[in-house]
Amino acid sequence: MSQEQTIIYGKLVRDRIPEIIEANGRTAKVRVLDKSELVPALTAKLAEEAEELRQAGPDDRLGELADLYEVLAALAGTFGFSDEQVQEAAHHKRAQRGGFSRRLWLDKVTSAE
Repeated sequence: MSQEQTIIYGKLVRDRIPEIIEANGRTAKVRVLDKSELVPALTAKLAEEAEELRQAGPDDRLGELADLYEVLAALAGTFGFSDEQVQEAAHHKRAQRGGFSRRLWLDKVTSAE
């Protein structure tokens, strides 16, 4: 006789995850988030995916970047922004404040009294 095991996740998952779980003979309990729950869930997912990228080895980085991209795209859509709008805002910000290509690390700022 096998013993039933339950793992609690409590997190946002990709749309096909429940069917993948069930195809493996397990049962997934899911619910659709209310609109008020979506932004907090997406921002938590963004932090989760960023941490996974931070810990990823060279062979896994592209996949983790893709996960981050998907979450960012979902957040943009939730806020009513298109990919083009986000790219234009990034371009504008890069023109005004620069990008990250120079690899600058700010140690400190000292002000004259």
